[in-house]
Amino acid sequence: MAKAQYNADSITVLEGLEAVRKRPGMYIGSVGTKGLNHLIYEIVDNSVDEHLAGFCTDIWVRLEADGSCTVRDNGRGIPVELHKKGVSAERVVLSTLHAGGKFDNEAYKTSGGLHGVGSSVVNALSERMQVTICQKGYIYRDAYERGVPVVELKDGLLPVVGRSKETGTEINFTPDGEIFERTRFKADWLKSRLHETAYLNPNLTLHYKNCRPGEEEAIDYREPDGIIAYVKDLNNGKTPIHDPIYFKGTADKIEVEAAIQFVDTFEENVLGFCNNIFTQEGGTHLIGFKTRFTNLINTYAKELGILKENAKFTGADTRSGMTAIVAIKHPDPIFEGQTKTKLASADAAKVVNTVTGDELQRYFDRNLETLKGVIGCAEKSAKIRKAEEKAKTNMLTKSKFSFDSNGKLANCESRDPSKCEIFIVEGDSAGGSAKSARNRQYQAILPIRGKILNVEKASMDKVLANAEIKTMINSFGCGFSEGYGNDFDISKLRYDKIILMTDADVDGSHIDTLLLTFLYRFMPELITEGHVYIAMPPLFKVIPKKGNEQYLYDEKELEKYRKTHTGEFTLQRYKGLGEMDAQQLWETTLDPENRVLKRVEIEDGRMASEITEMLMGSEVGPRRQFIYDHADEAEIDA
Repeated sequence: MAKAQYNADSITVLEGLEAVRKRPGMYIGSVGTKGLNHLIYEIVDNSVDEHLAGFCTDIWVRLEADGSCTVRDNGRGIPVELHKKGVSAERVVLSTLHAGGKFDNEAYKTSGGLHGVGSSVVNALSERMQVTICQKGYIYRDAYERGVPVVELKDGLLPVVGRSKETGTEINFTPDGEIFERTRFKADWLKSRLHETAYLNPNLTLHYKNCRPGEEEAIDYREPDGIIAYVKDLNNGKTPIHDPIYFKGTADKIEVEAAIQFVDTFEENVLGFCNNIFTQEGGTHLIGFKTRFTNLINTYAKELGILKENAKFTGADTRSGMTAIVAIKHPDPIFEGQTKTKLASADAAKVVNTVTGDELQRYFDRNLETLKGVIGCAEKSAKIRKAEEKAKTNMLTKSKFSFDSNGKLANCESRDPSKCEIFIVEGDSAGGSAKSARNRQYQAILPIRGKILNVEKASMDKVLANAEIKTMINSFGCGFSEGYGNDFDISKLRYDKIILMTDADVDGSHIDTLLLTFLYRFMPELITEGHVYIAMPPLFKVIPKKGNEQYLYDEKELEKYRKTHTGEFTLQRYKGLGEMDAQQLWETTLDPENRVLKRVEIEDGRMASEITEMLMGSEVGPRRQFIYDHADEAEIDA
């Protein structure tokens, strides 16, 4: 066998924006809907940075009828003067990675797009982009196709296309269908993000407009009460214990702003932001806030004689019923990853800890009744936590959980979690086929009987008493977390992939929904860490008189097959996994080389929690309205 050469000629250098198109996931997280919407957020964030710098009061975001998106602001406009590279500064910003004003602390004191790649990445991943800049009395225009400029410059400068007294930047872009799985922006996600941005910037107005046929809508987002209004909105429909607590402070050039309100539930909802970016996975700023808040409540509880000297509330106790927004502005933050889902700046923890302690101590010293109400929430949580811990211990003792999960689990032979996967299968029939079809070395099968308990409506004791839920908790091996009490440890997870494998019908979708609700409420880290998947078994098998048999996964594939196939064929419709023999199940759903899996992800933690509560909770009205509003998006099994 000839050996491959590795020399200077083997080194590939990706010029310009080629690297972005080659590895888009490195820059926007994914090429699904989440990454698609992220394109808009990057451009909007640049406009918000202009607002933070004091030069922008309004931002317009428009979903166009042709599938493109337009973002316009009344800021200073991207500089158009000649850059030292010999072309307009605008051309440098939009066609070069790590180029922009965010690296100049005089141009931007704080910003969200600190990596300097936002607008250029959007350009690289767009089929077309048009840039219009109003500046110094003139209108300038540039255009690109897949990141490549298509407008000829004169002496390196942009052409002037008109005059205007206004200032600002307008960017219209069409996402590239060669890059993205789908190119239709998710309107609900966008509206949620814009509203969130309005809460964080009380003096900014965001104008949203949807011009897509059948979706026409226009909303202006402006929240002069800022994050206080945000907390109230998050607590809408719940009974507050006190009026929102608000404080703001600065240390070491880091500005900290927070709003807190406790309600009569045991849920905790603490959202963190850095430079207007929602840090979905938290980070150092939230660590600083939570640590100081827990210590402060424990100190006050002992001073008031509520706690004995050696007793203390857990962090979860002190935050039981808490809704809080913690927003910081950092001149030079460090994020984990380009999509900025987690803050890693060590100094943020120290500053937030200090400001939180100083400001809350000042507030509680003057508002004793509010303090007692907050401590009362912690007391209730501690009592319930201790009762649940006792009940959980009894449950584990009586059940004598073992690794074989009371005989229901057909475990795999390997004990290396990184290689193992577990399939949660609907019913004994499909479970029997799956056990015969699987690779016993690394694939485990856990059959469940029908529809599990809806944990959103059930009390904790009923949840823990449910046989199917107990079996899953035992099988996964990592415990669970829920409100009060938390023994979840993801390092003990026995399987890298947890795959929901149900029938491709309405009942199967319902079971998936119930399982996902359980995992989201009791083991959310499994989802956020990317361990939860949904299997996609085929709906059809076509057997032509001439040619090879073929599996088709949905109605669209069948329609395409009918159009392209010539000759007669027999069509088999699978009503359930139990109809497949072991070989068919392996070929279509279990074999890693051929199967189709969907990984479960959370785009917006706040929206996910609200929708789960609405769809799976007890209130009928909001659920009915949601179904009515989104009926056209449903995929109904025929």
